[in-house]
Amino acid sequence: MMLPKLSANEVRVIGCLMEKSVVTPDQYPLTLNALTNACNQKSSRNPVMSLDQGTVERTVRDLATKHLVRVDENFKTGVAKYIQRFCNTQLADYQFEQPEFAVVCVLLLRGAQTPGELRTRTGRLHAFADNAAVVNALTALIEWEGGPLVVKLPRTPGRRDAEYMHLFSGPIDVAAHEYQAPAAAPAVPAGPSGHDEVSQLAQRVSQLEAEVAELRELLKTSQTQRT
Repeated sequence: MMLPKLSANEVRVIGCLMEKSVVTPDQYPLTLNALTNACNQKSSRNPVMSLDQGTVERTVRDLATKHLVRVDENFKTGVAKYIQRFCNTQLADYQFEQPEFAVVCVLLLRGAQTPGELRTRTGRLHAFADNAAVVNALTALIEWEGGPLVVKLPRTPGRRDAEYMHLFSGPIDVAAHEYQAPAAAPAVPAGPSGHDEVSQLAQRVSQLEAEVAELRELLKTSQTQRT
């Protein structure tokens, strides 16, 4: 099976449609306005985007020609709504189990992730018992019949676990894949291990900020549904 080679905008649109079909099913299919807002969320997204409605609409039309999105148009109201056909629909090429669906969705929305990050960030899509369960889902996607859908990347220095990335935007040369070191920073006067400790602390702070943002988004969604 030949994988689609999706642009960054196409990846974001499909990921949002997958996410909202589970997280806010009562608001799915999405209108153009709702889809644009989902694409531009400041939480649960990496990178954060700022797409206008025209760009989102053009992206959806491109995906529709690839049979990855369906456009339902209400000619009476003039409002179109969008449904993903990328996976788990009758004519979709990919039929994922719930753990696989959750992993693919978060990889599309956030880029490369470690199993621990995936476990934390898939909570509203699927509750993994532990990191080993995430690795099982990743392994199923790597060993997918017809070819791998996910690849394991070289471990970044200073991180305990390797990251995984989807292959829906094209192949990744793992052997040549190197992460760019950050720009030189002032020396940390904390001994030989000071840099690693600061790096790990920064990553932890970033993760906590993302989790707080997700909780705020969930609370906002819950309050909207009650009203």
